[in-house]
Amino acid sequence: MTQEIHGTVADGFEAVREEFTAFVAGERPDYEGQLTAYVHGRQVVDLWAGADADSLYGVSSSTKGAAHLVVALLVQEGTLELDRKVTYYWPEFGSEGKGSLTLRDLLAHRAGLVGTDTGFTLAELADDRLIAERLADQRPFWRPGTAFGYHGLVIGALTGEVVRRATGRTLQEVYEERIRTPYGLDFFLGLPAAHEPRFRTAQPMTPTAEQQAQLDALPGGPHTLASVAFNRHTTEPTDLALLPNEPVIRAKGPASVGGVASARGLAGLYAAAISEIDGKAPLLKEDTAAEFGQFHSVGYDLVARAHTSFGLGFQATADTSHPFLGAGAFGHSGAGGCQAFADPRSGLAYGYTRRRFAFPGGAAPENDRLAAAVHKAALAV
Repeated sequence: MTQEIHGTVADGFEAVREEFTAFVAGERPDYEGQLTAYVHGRQVVDLWAGADADSLYGVSSSTKGAAHLVVALLVQEGTLELDRKVTYYWPEFGSEGKGSLTLRDLLAHRAGLVGTDTGFTLAELADDRLIAERLADQRPFWRPGTAFGYHGLVIGALTGEVVRRATGRTLQEVYEERIRTPYGLDFFLGLPAAHEPRFRTAQPMTPTAEQQAQLDALPGGPHTLASVAFNRHTTEPTDLALLPNEPVIRAKGPASVGGVASARGLAGLYAAAISEIDGKAPLLKEDTAAEFGQFHSVGYDLVARAHTSFGLGFQATADTSHPFLGAGAFGHSGAGGCQAFADPRSGLAYGYTRRRFAFPGGAAPENDRLAAAVHKAALAV
């Protein structure tokens, strides 16, 4: 039986409800997901199916959006400078030929530090400071600044250590004080025990036979760059699909993958970044949003082995993900299928979560049609 659609849409966004309804009708009967959008700070879409609107899900790499909104704020205020060397803030980082790398290049996934030779245990993956300490001693996998590749499990620990050295506070603490609490966001980097009952355990992917064949055909091997980057080369290989189910990940909220959120929280984060909300000015000035959304690394990603695009800490969402968006759109998807972004030119902020890990990983395919429907409606109102 198809899940019932709950929630509301503003006038002019009825087509979004229709698109969400049509998508859910084609999904498994146990589908759970949420879709929220804002335009110029006004919530215009708030829909869900399965569970309820207050459910929280592991959002994997969408966590990076919250983490790097902190970095953007600190750059905007002058606490951090993009073109300073990382060693200005973190002297130990300079070993093994990394001394010339700038914060800008670090944010753009150009450091070559996608992991360590020996990998991480689960406890270590939950501990950003330990990850940073290990990576400071690691020889880069390519000459820093000469190429780029997705630092999927570690970028938040690297940039978070710069934040800690510059402010004396962890990235998670700055996020809680400056962003989450003031805006009441259901997007946690470190889930309080009181909110644990709201968390819905992640469910593994259920690929069809054809999809499984595609997955099996992907090039692999225990010593590839992708294996290092996703911690598959260890005695405790990481299962991205089920990582949010680990209590230590939820509790510590590592800044690369440990966030827990609802679609309201995801969309609310980006709405706060670019729009006035409840009388509060946007967190980012136009110039800051433009700089962090500007293309910095575009082309062949050494880890993904495909064309990808990054701004500073954020994915450049208007490239391969959603090319209908305005230039300078920025956000971050998550391995389980979630997606979140801001499109400053249209004033759109978008958030989507789902419970079951989607094929093939990254932003779930339904985001193409859902985001397009929201964007079309946003331009028409």
